[in-house]
Amino acid sequence: MPSPVPWRPGPNEVTPAAKTAAVRLVEALGTWQAGQGGARGAADRATALGIPAASAAQLAAEAGPWTPSADEAVVRVIDAQYGGILSDSASVLVVCEQSTRTGTAVQHGGTTVDVRLSRTPSGWRVTSLHPADPGPAAPLSASAKAVLAQSRIELPPASAADIRSGKVHESVLRAMLRLAGDHRLSVSVVRSGHPLDVFGTNRPSDHPPGRAFDVWRIDGHPVVDPATSRGLITGFMRAAAAAGSYNVGGPVQLSGGATANQFFSDATHHDHVHIGFTS
Repeated sequence: MPSPVPWRPGPNEVTPAAKTAAVRLVEALGTWQAGQGGARGAADRATALGIPAASAAQLAAEAGPWTPSADEAVVRVIDAQYGGILSDSASVLVVCEQSTRTGTAVQHGGTTVDVRLSRTPSGWRVTSLHPADPGPAAPLSASAKAVLAQSRIELPPASAADIRSGKVHESVLRAMLRLAGDHRLSVSVVRSGHPLDVFGTNRPSDHPPGRAFDVWRIDGHPVVDPATSRGLITGFMRAAAAAGSYNVGGPVQLSGGATANQFFSDATHHDHVHIGFTS
């Protein structure tokens, strides 16, 4: 079993405290030693973070999909990105791998959790958890098979399962393959584990229908890292638009799109590039 490695926010985060609160809970709920598994153990670990007992029990129940019956488990967070950030509430998408041991058998999986938080006088408090639900595998198109086989497209467990579900649009798959021709892209979210609506609105997001994907790292350089070249990010955003995206968001506001709203930037997209499609 791997050793736990706590995730740390970088120096350029918009609200690092919100991400840290979300990640620490996911790490605590999804990591345990022998004899500490089950719903009771998960609730105890949440309580140890200072979460009231009633809330801890609720969160442990919501964590069910990534607290399986196993002797031991370790979560490693790949990335934590915003699903939305407002003055008093936030969605943090915690993308993680998880190794579990039952007897001598070790299995490797993982999930993405949409962690909802509210701001209180004492700091950010987790209010609910929404783990990814990619659905069962289905027969795949040639594009889906090519994406899964492309080593230059790094897919976390939930995103790979999204593609295996057959519910990701061809426009997304073709764009991934086109972008991988010039870049190594680390995908954070495709369909599942993302808010159903654009955070803070009642406008449906393009992610759940399989018409969008997010990239948190380009050619090994995290989008949120201040050392990452703005030229690399803007070039990638323009390449995404050229690949057919009608809605490209990131940390830089670009001009010159095919439509007035083809490019956008806000606090939520400070840490990743969003690439959306109409169909």
